Amino acid sequence: MATLTISLSDEELRRLEALGKREGLTVEQMVRLGINDFISQPDDAFRAAAKRVMGKNAELYRRLS
Repeated sequence: MATLTISLSDEELRRLEALGKREGLTVEQMVRLGINDFISQPDDAFRAAAKRVMGKNAELYRRLS
């Protein structure tokens, strides 16, 4: 198993701790649930979301290039 270190703002940590306390989970468990939820999304859903974002920001990307 790999270990990952991340930086959180004080506010992000406070919110995770509060949510974890309410749900009876540790911060580590909350983060793991979030990651698992994100990576378990179907590939099609990710592609559709990325396409929407790229389409919405196409003009901005064109100007920045």
